[in-house]
Amino acid sequence: MQLKQTWRWFGPEDPVTLQDILQTGAQGIVTALHHVPHGEVWAPADIHKRKAEIQAKGLSWDVVESVTVHEDIKTRTGEYTSWIEKYQQTLRNLAAEGIKIVTYNFMPVNDWTRTSLDHPMADGSKALYFNWVDMAMFDIHILQRPGAEIDYPLPVVQGAEEKFKSSSEKEREHLAWIVRFGIPGERKLSLAEMREKIAMYSGMGHDALRENLHYFLRAITPVADEVGIQLAIHPDDPPYDILGIPRIMKNREDYLQLMRAVPAKSNGACFCTGSLGASSPNDLPEMARALGSRIHFIHLRNVTKDAEGNFFEADHLGGDVDMYAVMKELLTIQQTVSAPIPFRPDHGHQMLDDLAKTTNPGYSCIGRMRGLAELRGLELGICRENKW
Repeated sequence: MQLKQTWRWFGPEDPVTLQDILQTGAQGIVTALHHVPHGEVWAPADIHKRKAEIQAKGLSWDVVESVTVHEDIKTRTGEYTSWIEKYQQTLRNLAAEGIKIVTYNFMPVNDWTRTSLDHPMADGSKALYFNWVDMAMFDIHILQRPGAEIDYPLPVVQGAEEKFKSSSEKEREHLAWIVRFGIPGERKLSLAEMREKIAMYSGMGHDALRENLHYFLRAITPVADEVGIQLAIHPDDPPYDILGIPRIMKNREDYLQLMRAVPAKSNGACFCTGSLGASSPNDLPEMARALGSRIHFIHLRNVTKDAEGNFFEADHLGGDVDMYAVMKELLTIQQTVSAPIPFRPDHGHQMLDDLAKTTNPGYSCIGRMRGLAELRGLELGICRENKW
């Protein structure tokens, strides 16, 4: 049995339409109700409407990405019990429409973070990029987080200061916009709002944040188990502590610890090879073997890292991740479960005609279609090789 090929779509405002997606070879859709404020209940009528839009084009809504976890839940402050109840209700409403895989993350304040959305590649295409000097420049000099300089090596601090001094106001504003970019179609935090949210985590260590995640999952997994939903937690992206806040889903042990702490059937992983691949110690094929059938959803992309830990998003079959070895492990797992595990080509270079178009960074059509084509070919070759 092969994996199910899916495509992330950001709803009716996405420059890549459902009609476009039909032509990529994708079989299903990964999406969310991005217009719903974080934490609020997804109404049955809204879920049904989105599902009907997708089905009208001959596609299926296979995965929700994401039902966002409210910041009060992550910090276990304020109205966190009320937000958990709303999350539970959203899971029930999704299950009632037959949507059974829900992705989420537990990244404090920021979702995925980059410092460039148009990093030039040798072939003229553009990629997403993360650079520690740029991150420190934002953190220390633009956000002006108290004590930020102690979180970076001295050469990075010095590089950030030099770059800040030589930058224009426009360049500083652009970097701040990129770091705060977040999910396409959702409202960006202002710098003041970011400072306020970071302050909520003051003094919180890895163990405390991890326990808050366990508390949340112990509350929602009984509902997920009851209605047949598979939960898939996305790793931290990048898999490092940033902005002075701990990150707790960075490696194999983080995932295995979570599965041990909350052994519910619904508690599973979104296996993102790009996020996890940005950390050199992570052995992705071995990690896939360790997680096995706990992998409920898959993101396939690649990264190229340098000695300082900076990285750019490479071609799907290029970069530092051994995609052949990863795909083989994932297909081995697929043969042990009854339903196809969905995967999507995660991100992609802006290239060809898309260079002249307005696109969501990382989510232009042609780069992802190239990635999907390469991954489908790799998958087919492995399946033929192993007579699956």
